[in-house]
Amino acid sequence: MNSELKNIKVIVTDLDGTLLNPQHKISDYTKSIFQELHNQNYLIVVATGRHHLDAMAIISTLDVPVYLVSSNGARIHSPEKEELFAFDLNSEVVKAALNVEIDPEITVVLFKENVWQTNKLNEKLNSFQTELKYLPELVDFKTLEDFGAIKIFFAHDNHEKLVALKEAILANGSSELHHAFSLPTCLEFMDKSVDKAVAIARVLEKEGFTMQEAVSFGDGFNDVQMLSATGKGLIMGNAPILLKETLPNLEVIKTNAEDGVAHYIASRILDEKLAEC
Repeated sequence: MNSELKNIKVIVTDLDGTLLNPQHKISDYTKSIFQELHNQNYLIVVATGRHHLDAMAIISTLDVPVYLVSSNGARIHSPEKEELFAFDLNSEVVKAALNVEIDPEITVVLFKENVWQTNKLNEKLNSFQTELKYLPELVDFKTLEDFGAIKIFFAHDNHEKLVALKEAILANGSSELHHAFSLPTCLEFMDKSVDKAVAIARVLEKEGFTMQEAVSFGDGFNDVQMLSATGKGLIMGNAPILLKETLPNLEVIKTNAEDGVAHYIASRILDEKLAEC
């Protein structure tokens, strides 16, 4: 038996580009595999950059108990949807981060508790919600008074424009923030204390498990710490080449279009578990 998987008791997965297929849905096959995980008493954690209202609508389709780490670790919810942890960025910190020259073509979003405030309605972002559970609100950031937010989000099809914006914000002295590219077209800023891996460790401690007993699946740069911290980290085949080069020692599995997470679990974890019986 693969020694890395022998003691695995926790399954941790990202959503977009990982558990979700290219249509932003969970396939019936994946649902069946997660039902079997639940039947075999595995702890399941979904860790995503999405807002919790958006993510909850998705994970509810699994019909199994799931801990939810959302907004890259700024929120933790129990399987009963009880909020266990919350952290918001200070209004002045956000305002200072946005006090740089931002290309008007870039979509700017502040993730709030019940809405996301944005400078433009972006149909590509809306398409990530098959059901609109988390509503956009068009605002003028020049006249906005309350900049408090769960996280700051920027989107543009030109990755280099986002890289330039990232450098400008960091050069502006935003020492309270750290950043991640969840996709090459999506740049996110969170508080420096917020991270998926930190939040996952909180969940596992509560449930009596260690990070070494967890296997994680991801496809973005906001997954790097999570993939590195768990006992086994798996990179999706559809992940950017740069992510694979950043974590060269991690195994690359099938793509999200091929139900890569479910197929790996079925062949490497559930089958091995059944073989022990």
